[in-house]
Amino acid sequence: MKYSEAIQFLYGLRWFGVKFGLDNTFRLAALAGNPQARLRFIHVAGTNGKGSTCAMLESIYRAAGWRTGLFTSPHLISFRERIQVNRQWIPENDVVRLVAELQPLLRQFPPGHHPTFFEVVTVMALKFFAGQNCDLVIWETGLGGRLDATNIVTPLASVITNIAFDHQQWLGDTLEKIAFEKAGIIKPGIPVVTAVQEPGPLAVIERVAREKNAPLIQVRESQFDPQAFRLPLLGDHQRLNAALALATVETLKNILPVSATALQQGLAQVDWPGRLQVLELADGRKFLLDGAHNVAGALALRQALRQHFAGQKIHSLILGILRDKDWQPVCETLAPLAEKIFCVPVASERTADPGDLAGICRAANPAAIVVAEKSLSSAWEKTAGDRLVVVTGSLYLVGEALERLGHRPAGEGERELNEWRAAPAEVRQ
Repeated sequence: MKYSEAIQFLYGLRWFGVKFGLDNTFRLAALAGNPQARLRFIHVAGTNGKGSTCAMLESIYRAAGWRTGLFTSPHLISFRERIQVNRQWIPENDVVRLVAELQPLLRQFPPGHHPTFFEVVTVMALKFFAGQNCDLVIWETGLGGRLDATNIVTPLASVITNIAFDHQQWLGDTLEKIAFEKAGIIKPGIPVVTAVQEPGPLAVIERVAREKNAPLIQVRESQFDPQAFRLPLLGDHQRLNAALALATVETLKNILPVSATALQQGLAQVDWPGRLQVLELADGRKFLLDGAHNVAGALALRQALRQHFAGQKIHSLILGILRDKDWQPVCETLAPLAEKIFCVPVASERTADPGDLAGICRAANPAAIVVAEKSLSSAWEKTAGDRLVVVTGSLYLVGEALERLGHRPAGEGERELNEWRAAPAEVRQ
């Protein structure tokens, strides 16, 4: 089997959709020898900030000398980004090997119960991390938490970053319902660390923690001292994520000791592409890439732009959003910031129509030049000479922009592996 054939096999698993529940993942992991039993985890859920918090935790523990696994989604360009050891992507030959090892196990599932793409990738990651003898795995949920495939593990700590509206069609139409799904990663007696502030969602997390006798640590941004730590990730919201990561490390210090030097080095060296990432070209042009895909993310982006680019004109905003997101308020939040707005399709069958986006952007910023473009490429050409260009609305779009900027190796269509489907009724099991 070649790597391209392994990717094609994984691509075919998308057609089994997304099935919320843990039975398939438990069974597949058991057939694979329960690799999760040989690993230690920090399990991270939340609406926004999961990836950044995971990146911070991984960087801190790697700086402390621990061998780290990192499991995140979606990927920006290459599938291999999802599974990393000491921030090195899983090698192509290991992807091929793991697919070949799991294929006969998948044939043991009856028709109608075939594991999905995410379930298979979850077990692939567990097998790889166990084989690599990782000391600790930073383990990000895919969607929700309670019924997410990643929830078959018992972690050293559960982390919930925040609760905001996203994926309402699967997780619920109130913040409290969404919080209940995220709180599903809380395990009996296992500490849970959260930066959730809103009273309603926090009350849900407190109730679940109390029912499971899980110690609850609540974190606030004021607990992060910017004078004591250098944090390269832009945006005030990253201070709260950093406070969350530091509190988690403190909670686990007796199990996974980390020196003060490692704490400082880990945060100072953290890297998380596609989130308020600034790339400057040789001619001085700047591109800011951010995967703000919901209202909370758009508000954080707006605040970061005002803070870090005060007095600078945003010449062009390239905006592409998935139609199953709250794209109207995202447009209303971001459109007033730019002189020119290019609304583009996301490379996804779930893309919102650029014409619809353009209509909302025109209403939100009548003074701007707003154009619905047929592709990112056509919009890109029209930004030539612009000193500051913001690309946002979807991590899928950010991945495509990174490819254009030559910042990541081409993934030969691997970004399409991020596609998934689910029936809303399936989440309530």
